[in-house]
Amino acid sequence: MTDQPTPQAASLDAEDVIAYLREHPTFFAAHDDLLLEQLIPHQRGDSVSLVERQLKLLRERNIEMRHRLSQLMDVARDNDRLFDKTRRLILDLLDANSLEEVVMAVEDSLRQDFKVPFVSLILFGDNPMPVGRWVSSSEAQVAIGALISSGKPISGNLRDHELAFLFGEEQRKDVGSSAVATLEHQGLHGVLAIGSRDPQHYKSSVGSLFLCHIAEVLSRLIPRFTQTLRSVR
Repeated sequence: MTDQPTPQAASLDAEDVIAYLREHPTFFAAHDDLLLEQLIPHQRGDSVSLVERQLKLLRERNIEMRHRLSQLMDVARDNDRLFDKTRRLILDLLDANSLEEVVMAVEDSLRQDFKVPFVSLILFGDNPMPVGRWVSSSEAQVAIGALISSGKPISGNLRDHELAFLFGEEQRKDVGSSAVATLEHQGLHGVLAIGSRDPQHYKSSVGSLFLCHIAEVLSRLIPRFTQTLRSVR
């Protein structure tokens, strides 16, 4: 078989467009949104009419609204992905049968599913359990008292000694920004902290909704296992 020559796509010129519009005089009536994208001079002498000025403003506003809509759609898609990951993590936490499984589930999910490079779950108590990282309440107060005093989530750039306490001295220098949520329920106290190498990733204005959801679930779930451990000791 011999290859047939591919016909070249016909190119349109101004005369073709003019001819088409003459044959279809109601074209813009059915596609009036295109008028906002066209530059249609409406001048009298050297002055620009109010009609042309209004069209220009409408065109600029239309472009701006499209950009905003695109940004909102991006945020919505990101939130959908975060919600799905959070849902899976919470289900895994509810299925956990021990404190060790709880700690492993949250750390593995944040690192692997959420792609968070730095994760720290610290529990406060004067009688530490054999599972997880425990520090005394006084030690936590000295190191990160300013972060946990309000009980509200904090995000942004932390101080060196706070980073060292949360993520360790070796990783401290690699953390650019962090988000920290407190754990507090039925006598349990602690923090869940995540970090990024990007100094701008966790800005102070960035919401910590999903991190707070995870922290609230942990606050209510962990006491079930710590109370069991205490009764055994």
